[in-house]
Amino acid sequence: MDEREDCPYRVILRMEIRPDAAEEFERTWRAVGELIAREPANLGQVLTRDVEHPGVYYVVTDWTDEQGFRRFERSEAHVGHRRRLAPYRTGGEMAVTRVVHDLRGPRA
Repeated sequence: MDEREDCPYRVILRMEIRPDAAEEFERTWRAVGELIAREPANLGQVLTRDVEHPGVYYVVTDWTDEQGFRRFERSEAHVGHRRRLAPYRTGGEMAVTRVVHDLRGPRA
């Protein structure tokens, strides 16, 4: 994928998770993620764990466009998802981005 209007709208969340809650957080995130994947504007998401900082996770989620993401972000469903994940979190931040270039290797 190259720089075009149809490149996804990508949201990257950095989440700091209590050390004693990692396993339960991962289970809860997966359940929440399966619900988010049903959102019409959602293109998919990935949960990753930082290998140098085990309590840090990144969620990368792609959306068709900003409008679709913002509609979801303001929804009651999203408020409920955040509530389910809040007990595990100690901090974090969100970056809202537009994919400019997506270069894939031969194994992709």
